Amino acid sequence: MEVRAVTKYAKIAPDKARQVARLLQGKSAIKAQSEVDLMPRKAARLFAKTLRSAVANAENNHDLDKNSLVVKEAVVGIAPIMRRFRPKARGMAGRIRKRTSHLTVVVSNEK
Repeated sequence: MEVRAVTKYAKIAPDKARQVARLLQGKSAIKAQSEVDLMPRKAARLFAKTLRSAVANAENNHDLDKNSLVVKEAVVGIAPIMRRFRPKARGMAGRIRKRTSHLTVVVSNEK
């Protein structure tokens, strides 16, 4: 059975978060949680929270054992981009794009 957890509008660029997402896929949920707790990245903190939520959903809502759970998917989607402008030389403006992401973690008890 597959159980998912989603974090929406996370304030991190999708390409930075995808680097952490690639490391999680296919690992057991416990091992992925311990690895993500030791990573010194903002995306790792966000994925740790989402992964904890997915495991809790599996335990409480579907009565699954957390020792048998495997991270089936860790996906980063593009969320809306906030656009800002910064003054530049000679009256011009430079565009600043503040990117956000949707983080999805799917855990499963099947391999």
